[in-house]
Amino acid sequence: MLIQMLLLVLGFVLLIKGAGWLVDGASALAKKYHVSDLAIGLTIVAFGTSAPEMVVNTIAASQGYFNIVFGNVVGSNNFNLFIILGISGIITPLVVQSSTVWKEIPFSLLAVIVVFALVSFFPDANKQILTSLEGGVLLVLFAGFLYYVYKQLKTDPGTGGSVAQQLTNTRLWVYITLGLSGLIGGGQLVVENAVKIATSLGMSEKLVGLTIVAAGTSLPELVTSIVAAIKKNVDIAVGNIIGSNIFNLLLVLGLSAMVNPLEYTKTFNMDILLLAGGTLFLFIAMFTGQRKKLDRWEALILLLTYLSYTTYLIV
Repeated sequence: MLIQMLLLVLGFVLLIKGAGWLVDGASALAKKYHVSDLAIGLTIVAFGTSAPEMVVNTIAASQGYFNIVFGNVVGSNNFNLFIILGISGIITPLVVQSSTVWKEIPFSLLAVIVVFALVSFFPDANKQILTSLEGGVLLVLFAGFLYYVYKQLKTDPGTGGSVAQQLTNTRLWVYITLGLSGLIGGGQLVVENAVKIATSLGMSEKLVGLTIVAAGTSLPELVTSIVAAIKKNVDIAVGNIIGSNIFNLLLVLGLSAMVNPLEYTKTFNMDILLLAGGTLFLFIAMFTGQRKKLDRWEALILLLTYLSYTTYLIV
């Protein structure tokens, strides 16, 4: 048990460091091409911080751990929305752009609804399965999201930053390569040892996915958004979370279903409804208090909601 716990921690360390290296390299590369902070948050940073979920889920799907797959994605998204935005919003009220209010947040809610519809209303042989074809549908929607961000780049160009000037092309690709290596190795350690620990403690695979694995793979988002909030770089903080949630639901689940059709259990319905409700609350919060801002009291509601729900889940 002790060895498995140490290997699990090592896996998370590799995931976090790997995501950090990948974000540093990819962000600097993006800055060289004058990409805006919001676009970086929605794409490069979101991809880097969602990479742990993608690696863990791909491995879990290939090995048939379907509750880990759904638990990790839904749990990570809830952790992102309630804990990370909650903490970031308490540190500093999060003022967002109009495009985030009217486009990115609604698109994130749409992604939740589509996933829930696919697993609930289109059963395969009387089983709730996210098939490879439905995974393809999610990937098509993800491509549409990337096209939207591409259109944003043309209307909202950014400026190159000092980080980009400090890293040579060789160092950029070293960071990216090391990051991917850390993610793959860490992902394998997390899946294998989380399942072993769950079995030995009598915990359900679902609970492990929603708590241990979800929180662990969300640590890159937590660190990224809190640092961005402290530095008053709100576009990175919010874009990272909204982008990561969209990546997880459309890209990560889509790829996982392409690897292996995913059997879904109804016990996740409450967790998905919580995610949909939280996303809707975030949208409504843009019109209460100060417009286009997540105020501290609204961030506190997010944080307390998650803590209460997680306590209920564990009990």
